[in-house]
Amino acid sequence: MKKTAISMLIIAIIAISVIPASFSANDSSIVVTYGETAYMNQNYKSLVDDFFSSKGFDLNNVKSQVITANDVNKISTGISGKTYNSNQIFSSALVDLTDNGEITVEVDNTITTITPKMYASALKSAGITSGHVYVTSPVTATGESALAGIMNSYEEVTDVEIPETVKEAANDEIYTEAAIVENSNVSSDDLSKLVDDVKEEVKEKNITDTPTIVNIINDYSTTYNINITDSDIQNLAETIAKTQSVQDDANGYKEQINDFVDNNTSGFSFDGIFKSIMTFFHLNG
Repeated sequence: MKKTAISMLIIAIIAISVIPASFSANDSSIVVTYGETAYMNQNYKSLVDDFFSSKGFDLNNVKSQVITANDVNKISTGISGKTYNSNQIFSSALVDLTDNGEITVEVDNTITTITPKMYASALKSAGITSGHVYVTSPVTATGESALAGIMNSYEEVTDVEIPETVKEAANDEIYTEAAIVENSNVSSDDLSKLVDDVKEEVKEKNITDTPTIVNIINDYSTTYNINITDSDIQNLAETIAKTQSVQDDANGYKEQINDFVDNNTSGFSFDGIFKSIMTFFHLNG
């Protein structure tokens, strides 16, 4: 028994010693997207990098992209009518697909409007249900433009393009919710809960007509004592109807994402090795 234990320990030590110190499992499954303004200002970029580094990432070993005002305007002008300048794109994101559990979103406190639940809900609408997403900004920002970067990251990691109809519906959801929060007294969290519940009912019943969705929103608004204008309700209903109408495309993309995660997530883990060693020697308490 003692010889076996010593042999196991030697094998584990050799296995660890031959792995380079800079090794990071599945670095190709991690992408950072910088907002154009944050990337071009060294102080801003340092703040963004510090946030991602504090989450345990070695940014020297991950891919990066820059999301420009032009990238954002391709989406925003057709949805919210907003046009951004190159000095207004602060939000930055990191997508980690080595984490193949249910989609998780962490948002820095510099993001003022879009909550983790809003991002997660919009991503799920686009068929994205796996991965860990981090969003930050070097200065306070609404976070609307970060969704473009997040979806670009998924495309970069998986080499699979998100259907344009799906992108538009997901971004429409974010911009519509942001506008409602900005123009009313409803909190981001309360609105997010209402939207999630409405979307769930719409999905279960496969409802795509706007008037029916308006009625559902009104019901939930009463239930949760949320006061939003008829105009906001109409806009939200149209957004949810659009989301529901592209679910076939979203589900097709979801299958491709899941295939990528299933085929590219390594089971390697330093923690796993050490836990196995500790368990073997009955040292894990």
